[in-house]
Amino acid sequence: MNILVTGGAGFIGSHLVRALLLQGHRVITLDDLSAGRKAFLHDVLTHENHTFIQGSVLNRPVIKKCLDQAEAVFHLAAILGVKNTVEDPIKVIEGNIDGTRHVLELAFRRGVKVIFASTSEIYGKNTNLPFSETSDRVYGATSIHRWCYAAAKSIDEHLCFAFADKGLPVTVLRYFNAYGPNQTNSLYGMVIPRFIHAALRGEPLHIYGDGSQSRCFTYVDDMVRGTVSALGRQADGLAFNIGSDRPTTILQLARTIIQMTGSESPIQFKTYDEAFGKGYEDMPARIPDLTLAADVLGFSPRVSLEEGLERTVRWFREEVNLQP
Repeated sequence: MNILVTGGAGFIGSHLVRALLLQGHRVITLDDLSAGRKAFLHDVLTHENHTFIQGSVLNRPVIKKCLDQAEAVFHLAAILGVKNTVEDPIKVIEGNIDGTRHVLELAFRRGVKVIFASTSEIYGKNTNLPFSETSDRVYGATSIHRWCYAAAKSIDEHLCFAFADKGLPVTVLRYFNAYGPNQTNSLYGMVIPRFIHAALRGEPLHIYGDGSQSRCFTYVDDMVRGTVSALGRQADGLAFNIGSDRPTTILQLARTIIQMTGSESPIQFKTYDEAFGKGYEDMPARIPDLTLAADVLGFSPRVSLEEGLERTVRWFREEVNLQP
């Protein structure tokens, strides 16, 4: 199959591209390299079935050219990260909504299957756990920029389902806290690479809030398996939670990483106001209900947090050249 992967030089995208090539697909990677890196694809850049194009999903002619050669598209390109959300909400809103609209409109013209990478953020601060695919979205005030990413991704999902009603084969995947190799601290600012980076350098691990908030961290190999499984027609017109359903508090995570790396780094706590400015809101917990993904996609996570962290720490030591 000829497959386009937008954001294919990013964290999850680079793993996805490699997995698709291993399965014998022909892959076009489209990435503007604003967050991704060609180095993440170093071993497949010259693969006979792989074409890399540097370009943006905001550029309609480029997307059209790519989609003219594709039978399916995994749309992973996005503007994400707490820093972007808080500091540049316009970039987040326009980058996510406009890019997705372009992909869907142009895919619809040719009937190209779309697998859209959404996020657990769309559930907001709903406290009714675990989240099923039909759970309500609960957001804070529009004056709080923290919610603009979740709101933009929600609009993207509305667009996906609107095009599905018109006949476009489309599947929505809601990712829960992916981690693993290629997720670098400098690009994403996510908690696991931030903690590992600090621990390997003997620097303090900064926890925002009291550390009791919990997340279900999902190793990238599991995320990719769930993503690829959505290619089948049985997934058309549906949304799926993709992730782990084992919660871990941020404090537990910090202690595990310190122990695993043999670090003597201290744990330091910061208020959300200190970290992100006034009015930042966080969710106490996010846990997915994976029943639908198991029943329809045959998906369930296989890699434990401990095993995934060991692999990720090893990558940081070898590839980022960080030693304790």
